[in-house]
Amino acid sequence: MARPEIIKHKPHASVSEYPAGTVARSGYLVSDSSGWRTERPALDAALCMGCLRCYLLCPDAAVEKDGKKVKIDLKFCKGCGICSVECKFGAIKMQGEKK
Repeated sequence: MARPEIIKHKPHASVSEYPAGTVARSGYLVSDSSGWRTERPALDAALCMGCLRCYLLCPDAAVEKDGKKVKIDLKFCKGCGICSVECKFGAIKMQGEKK
């Protein structure tokens, strides 16, 4: 799946410059991981069995198929930990965000 580009957020000078609909188009990021993630998933590829459970359950589509296994795109990850909880093989562990 092709990832959308990251669009840098540019503050508006006045209320009249805000759009009359949604603020951002669907499928685009305005900043990496929204800048508030405190934990990030760490994938141990050797433990990954390719069941794709994390891929199917990630609410932010941060988990991508990589052949028969997966990889995590941290630009899209919000750090919710669902992938870590759902991984029955212990291949994904949450760790503190690196600053």
